[in-house]
Amino acid sequence: MGFFSEFKAFAVRGNVVDLAVGVIIGGVFGAVVKSFTEDILMQIIGAIFGKPDFGDLSFALGDGVVKYGLFLNALITFLITAAAIYFVVVTPINKMKDRRAAGAEDEVEPTNEEKMVALLEQIAGK
Repeated sequence: MGFFSEFKAFAVRGNVVDLAVGVIIGGVFGAVVKSFTEDILMQIIGAIFGKPDFGDLSFALGDGVVKYGLFLNALITFLITAAAIYFVVVTPINKMKDRRAAGAEDEVEPTNEEKMVALLEQIAGK
């Protein structure tokens, strides 16, 4: 099998396609959360505290400047992103897994006698 055939088999495998879709959706989701954070949440914070962007917050330390405001912006964006992923993705998936697990427990394996009766009914019906 040649290099290109192996690469094609790898590239079209389901997991690779799923991963690519996940990366694209993740990038778009990140952009939406960033916009929500910067355009809505930080504006509300600005209305309350008087400054919607902490990027200008800094202090001098020797010859350098510590820009802790940029860190605060990144931290707020991270917390909002983590909360959104938790409530939009993780919680629904966990609930779905719990429902599936509860449904699997409800299914009871038929006894040998029930299997035998079902087989006899099938034979008699033919």
